[in-house]
Amino acid sequence: MTYEEFNKYCQSLPETTYVRQWGGSHVWKVGGKVFAIGGWENGIYPGVTFKVSEIAYEMLSDMPGLRPAPYLASRGMKWIQHYAEPGLSDDELKTYLAESYRLVSLNLTKKKQKELGLNQD
Repeated sequence: MTYEEFNKYCQSLPETTYVRQWGGSHVWKVGGKVFAIGGWENGIYPGVTFKVSEIAYEMLSDMPGLRPAPYLASRGMKWIQHYAEPGLSDDELKTYLAESYRLVSLNLTKKKQKELGLNQD
């Protein structure tokens, strides 16, 4: 997945915002909270970082092309960085990005969720 494809996908999710920060990384937020970061690549393959559940973190941490996200994981946060091949397919990566979005949106205050029209089922 290129950064252009990454940005297009993240933009398609409801109520997201985009900012370039942290050395020019592509940072996507929902309700002001980060759910995906495109950047910190190895110079060859785009790096994409996303939040995961504890189970997904254990599953993905040792897969080729994936690793606990530098800085975030060292602080106890369950974030994975997709940084090299083989990694995940584009469809799998989109699924994890959508789940990251969902996990982050569920941690917003109920007031903020209602304001944004999220998780109102």
